[in-house]
Amino acid sequence: MVVGALMIGQVREIDFTKFEVALPAFLTIMAMPFTYSIANGIGVGFITWVVLHAVSGKVRTIHPLLWVVAALFALYFSVDPLTELLT
Repeated sequence: MVVGALMIGQVREIDFTKFEVALPAFLTIMAMPFTYSIANGIGVGFITWVVLHAVSGKVRTIHPLLWVVAALFALYFSVDPLTELLT
């Protein structure tokens, strides 16, 4: 409960006027309680952040480590569906 309260206190610092910032933040906040996993929420946020910045033409502003982390989270999210598909 304390961690959740501390995390929600930081929401007022998010710049919701920029779509490429607002959507990843919103999806991160929404994914955490629905998946019962902070890691899944953070993964959704990383992937969405990288995709939106890449699509909006801000590829050069994305740190290479963000690309790696987003790719690893995408792989993490795709392992179970691919395993189910193949078995």
